[in-house]
Amino acid sequence: MDGYATLHQMLESALKQAGEESGMLLGQELTISLADSLTTSKTSYFGTLDDGCYALGVESREAYTGQFFLLFNLRDAIVMSSILLGIPPARIQEKKRLSIMENDDIDAFGEIANMVNGSFNTVFQSTLANKVHLKLSTPKKYVPEIDELAENEPITEGEYLMFRAKLEMPGQELNHLDILIPIDLANQFDPPPEPEEQPEESTNIEATDSVSTALDADESAVLSGDGQVTPTSSAPGIESIIILDDDEIERQQLMELLTFTGFEVVEGTLHADIKELYEGRAVKLVVIGSLDADDRELAVCIKVNAIRHDPPPPVLMCAHRWTRTAVLKALKYGAREFIIKPYIPEELETKVRRLCKL
Repeated sequence: MDGYATLHQMLESALKQAGEESGMLLGQELTISLADSLTTSKTSYFGTLDDGCYALGVESREAYTGQFFLLFNLRDAIVMSSILLGIPPARIQEKKRLSIMENDDIDAFGEIANMVNGSFNTVFQSTLANKVHLKLSTPKKYVPEIDELAENEPITEGEYLMFRAKLEMPGQELNHLDILIPIDLANQFDPPPEPEEQPEESTNIEATDSVSTALDADESAVLSGDGQVTPTSSAPGIESIIILDDDEIERQQLMELLTFTGFEVVEGTLHADIKELYEGRAVKLVVIGSLDADDRELAVCIKVNAIRHDPPPPVLMCAHRWTRTAVLKALKYGAREFIIKPYIPEELETKVRRLCKL
């Protein structure tokens, strides 16, 4: 399969790390190595599947959104989970032969899956900084001729890039791990090269028009003659975080979640007087909460940056629903980081600590 060199490299590193860390968990040497790649579809993949499998959905969040899948052979899952549980070798072989997966096995396999996902997260985040966070879903078992291949189950319909990895453990006959990545998500992780384009002279005009519609008369005064935003000078004040969200309940929740920073946390709606909130404060972060990240809500980023301090505080944009177009617009308008609501405290804290340099 041509192209996707960066994706290949990330997967090779992630699988190597997953093998090492999972092996430590199991107390056994485990090697996971990328062996082959090809294009396939859900119909083609499951049409040639002879053995049962466990499908784990991995949701890609942040700037690159979508879901890909890790598919473990059912017998491999039984062997690894049984080893983790300390089951005697003879019993492991019997369970493998009969494809017995009990509740304890499922829980143990979940621990192994979390370890694998953690390795993927580490590698993907280091390569695609601030662009991706991977969240694992509950494993789904599928056995040919027993379980029904339903719509979007155990994986979604569509065309995939399939990367097959070999599992090797001394004393055990293991099969493989398949990584199925939808082509559109693969193109986000590793975009195909595009022909160079000439700079568009209309860019600044376009930005100026957008800014003008989003600002009131006073805020528009900070625009320079060439249509660029001119930062105002910073003034000493109380170190603060500003929250802007029309949902009062979510504002209050966010205020409580941000107490760990030690900064003053002030709040307002998306229509609040931004300059008034800035008054007397050294703003360390602006958090903008929205529903769909539509143009009206994204325009608040423009308002915030139009009267920003120097240096400007970073903007963390949060929404219940994101599209790739909305993410690109938010970046253009000055957002530095993204979160999908509802808030996950650990995720929020990680991003805030990084943005505020805590």
